[in-house]
Formats: sequence, structure tokens, C-alpha cells
Amino acid sequence: MNWIPLTKEEQIAELMEQSKQIPCLVFKHSTRCSISSIAKHRLEDDWSFSPEEMAPYYLDLISYRTLSFKIAEDFQVHHESPQVLLIVDGECVYDASHLDISVAELKEVLPA
Repeated sequence: MNWIPLTKEEQIAELMEQSKQIPCLVFKHSTRCSISSIAKHRLEDDWSFSPEEMAPYYLDLISYRTLSFKIAEDFQVHHESPQVLLIVDGECVYDASHLDISVAELKEVLPA
């Protein structure tokens, strides 16, 4: 799994545009939280998507808290940590937090 670091506000527009070609996953990770670390490891261990199937973005929300809130605002989701947002066609079609984060759940909600 090759995380794409999400560090700049301009990347949100790029991600939205990219999501018109392939789904994009945003993982908001708190480096200070053990549950967030567990969720991250579970995602990485179970990841079965190729780079052509899904683009995984990683946001260190401790370092980029403002960006994390901007993402929550832009995609109209409640800010949580850890959290995943699945972006398809420029919109958030699914979000989950804490131990509800799983690759199996992502596969279920992906458009056919």
C-alpha cells in the first residue's frame, strides 16, 4: 500500500478530480492515538486494491489539523479521528471512524 501524503489544501481539489477516474480514500490518522494506529494497520494489512483501483491518501491530522477540518467541511462529514472517507465522483459516498474502518466495508460500498 502506497499512501499519498495529504499535506496541502490544493490537494483536495486534485483528489476530487482524480475521484472521477478512480475512487479515492482519505485516511485521517492521529499519530497520538492507539485506536488510530490499530485502524491504520488493519487497513494496510487487508489492503487489496491496486493503484488503478483506488488511490489511498493519508492525512496526519496532528500536523495538518486545519486541513482535516477543511476536508470535513468540504465533504460535509463530521470530523472524527481516526476516520476514512471514500470519495467517488467528487463526493464522499462513505465515511467510517474508529474500529468501524475496514477494507471489507469499503468493498461493500464501492460502486460496481
